[in-house]
Amino acid sequence: MGYSHIPQKYATVINRFYTEALNPYLNFHRPCYFAVDEMDAKGKIRKTYPHDQIMTPWERFKSIPHYAQYLKPGITTQILEHQATAMSDNDAASKVQKARKRLFQSF
Repeated sequence: MGYSHIPQKYATVINRFYTEALNPYLNFHRPCYFAVDEMDAKGKIRKTYPHDQIMTPWERFKSIPHYAQYLKPGITTQILEHQATAMSDNDAASKVQKARKRLFQSF
């Protein structure tokens, strides 16, 4: 949102933007680099970002063994998988851009 103060009267609409548009996009559609620690010849640990470790947070979460045990009560893998496949990555990005535009126009 920026680095300046946001008046409290906008907090509800900004929170709605995050929960309905931005957070689902970030968790299910936007790829991230995940680091792998490697030790060099001198014993120093260096972080590398191999291409096979680029994935969405949802894909990374699914790579954890028995990941379903870490879900909140009432949340199932089927619900999350449906949310991830409900729209394409480009459609989700368009949804975020439209929601952001509506949000800023409301100010």
